[in-house]
Amino acid sequence: MLQAITTKYLGPTNTRNTRVKATSAAGSVTVSWDHALDDRQNHAAAAHALARKMEWEGLYVGGGLPDCSGYVFVQPFYGRNGEADGFTA
Repeated sequence: MLQAITTKYLGPTNTRNTRVKATSAAGSVTVSWDHALDDRQNHAAAAHALARKMEWEGLYVGGGLPDCSGYVFVQPFYGRNGEADGFTA
């Protein structure tokens, strides 16, 4: 089953540096913020780390959540006819 990955920024605390948490129905992973990357790249790196942990492969596409709380990454689903299950705006 294909699962969406959501990411969330976790600000620094007295004991931890800035992090990003990636979550799906199957599990989660938290990674340290890489200051060499921009915001979007840090969230994508966290989602990628979760996909690797779960041994998921393939293309992921993502975008910001409507409430600006993080990002969501999904895999395009291709039906039996080879066409993407989605829409073009």
